[in-house]
Amino acid sequence: MRIIVKNKETLLYDDFKFKCSIGKKGFSDNKKEGDNKTPKGVFKIGSIYYRADRIKKPTSNLNTIIIKKDMAWCDDPESKFYNKLIKIKKNLNISYEKLFRLDNKYDLLIVIKYNSKKIIKNKGSAIFLHLTKNYSSTQGCITLKKKDFLILSKLIKKNTKIKIN
Repeated sequence: MRIIVKNKETLLYDDFKFKCSIGKKGFSDNKKEGDNKTPKGVFKIGSIYYRADRIKKPTSNLNTIIIKKDMAWCDDPESKFYNKLIKIKKNLNISYEKLFRLDNKYDLLIVIKYNSKKIIKNKGSAIFLHLTKNYSSTQGCITLKKKDFLILSKLIKKNTKIKIN
């Protein structure tokens, strides 16, 4: 079974149809860091990260990881940690996306394994399936309402892939 992002506002899985949002500038065959586009292609998915202080552990076949205050995702193309999970330290002089946020966007997220095997600098980083309250467009991620995210997380398996048209 595949998750299919059919268009800028529809995500499908089996018989389920969910409203979603994507990058501000649509889809791209040639994603670049900071272009506000969602990469096209078929990708593996990674673990579910969640805020244990706000949400109980989601029911899922995926690995679940609690988001801690010092967790971030490196989005700095010049860093050796580009497109990887990192720990925020005091003298960290690189750009990153903080996972432990004041808003609720990352209370639940699934890593989309885009540009993650042989990482290419500036090809894009931190592409997640995460939460939205109002379906506003993203910097390249795909968003769902919390209720839909929790339904999807119960259905998918570790070998599920996501196809982004």
